[in-house]
Amino acid sequence: MSTSPLPTRSRASCSRRGFLKTAAAAVCGMPALIPATARGRFAPSNRIHVGLIGCGHQSQRIVPSFLVHDDMQMIAVCDVNRQSDGYYHPGQVLGRETAKRWVEEHYAEKTGSGRFSGCRAYHDYRELLAREDIDAVALIVPDHWHALMAIEAAEAGKDIYCEKPLALTVTEGRKMVRAVREHGRIFQTGAQFRSSPAVRHACELVRNGRLGTIRRVLTWVAGNHFDCPGPDWEPMPVPAGFDYDFWLGSAPEAPYHHDRCLFRFRYILDYSNGQTANFGAHVNDIAQWGLGTDLTSPIDYQDEGSEFLPEGSLFSAAVRTAFRARYADGVELICRTRENAATRFEGTEGQLEVSLGGRLRSYPENLKDSVIGPDEIHLPVANPAHTVHRRSDVDADHVRNFLDAVKSRQDPLEPAEVGHSTGNLCILGNIAQLLKRTIRWDPENEQILEDDQAQQMLSRPMRAPWQI
Repeated sequence: MSTSPLPTRSRASCSRRGFLKTAAAAVCGMPALIPATARGRFAPSNRIHVGLIGCGHQSQRIVPSFLVHDDMQMIAVCDVNRQSDGYYHPGQVLGRETAKRWVEEHYAEKTGSGRFSGCRAYHDYRELLAREDIDAVALIVPDHWHALMAIEAAEAGKDIYCEKPLALTVTEGRKMVRAVREHGRIFQTGAQFRSSPAVRHACELVRNGRLGTIRRVLTWVAGNHFDCPGPDWEPMPVPAGFDYDFWLGSAPEAPYHHDRCLFRFRYILDYSNGQTANFGAHVNDIAQWGLGTDLTSPIDYQDEGSEFLPEGSLFSAAVRTAFRARYADGVELICRTRENAATRFEGTEGQLEVSLGGRLRSYPENLKDSVIGPDEIHLPVANPAHTVHRRSDVDADHVRNFLDAVKSRQDPLEPAEVGHSTGNLCILGNIAQLLKRTIRWDPENEQILEDDQAQQMLSRPMRAPWQI
């Protein structure tokens, strides 16, 4: 249960239950589709009603990946930014009004009617969660919002597709897992490369011993995409239509700068763990899948020369990732920065590297072409209906896997526990980089051993009145 600020500048407190009751009453006054509770969960149309929370850069991949499926309908979008530029590409205008237009244009074209007005845009995510006709939500928001929104969505009875990395801290990730299980919700972590046939094949080769005994895994994350304003940066006026205080949410109060928000939040430790966790949530996730360590993580982590910008710079996360981790069985994982993100498994009988683009390279060269036999280990396929894939299919297949799980009530490819384990690996590597020393980890009890300073970094204080 959480107590959160109203979407206005007022700091008046209100209970979440009272807010939801009021918001639900307001929603009842608008033209709406038949609520899920009245029509049976998926009958008669068999459509899953989805609400999108977060209409920024990544929504450009996620919205089409949902809309391509005929058994779902996106009926609501939400963002604290009405509409503006300042995202990844110059001149790119995104926000809730843009996402609403995408959805309505899609359905207008699909129905042939030339117009569609069945998607509502919200400023406050709690109004969207209050709608009884929404079955599932897609959370495409900065990392410091994942836990708050996912837990409230679970409490509201919604199934959840949540962008990676799972959480900002280890403590928040554990609370997300607990809420999902306590409320019986389906949860898919948006680490979409588990839905890549090339990644799956690579991990099956590793699992079936084609490389012999694995000794080491190398993972590479991309560097920052943008230059950082230096220590002499100055605040800027908040643009019209952007509720900056609401965007900050539980993060510390800080002056506005256009390089702080929208896409570039991921370079600032108040909102993210940098590229260590952003790309690391993909390449280290592949390592975890191939090693069969989905529900655990390495037991010690040490810095290997990571680099950070001078104190006072706006960007505070590592600009060069470099850490080494060791699993209980002695396997090493080394994570570094380079241009092309990828994962390489090194074993006694060969090596195999898979990029996020789906390229496989191996030594011996023919190892990558080995066929997995019917009696060997086969990892789950995200979308069995697809046999030929382009890179763009990965996102849609990952969503397909989520929608199928919503119907079957069986876990998808990357449930909360799996996203949590990979997230922990990245967060702990980041802590070792920040402290410039080795930390020892107890994965079963989720505790850092014999290091009080590092242990305290497993959680962060939340700005009042936000709390979990």
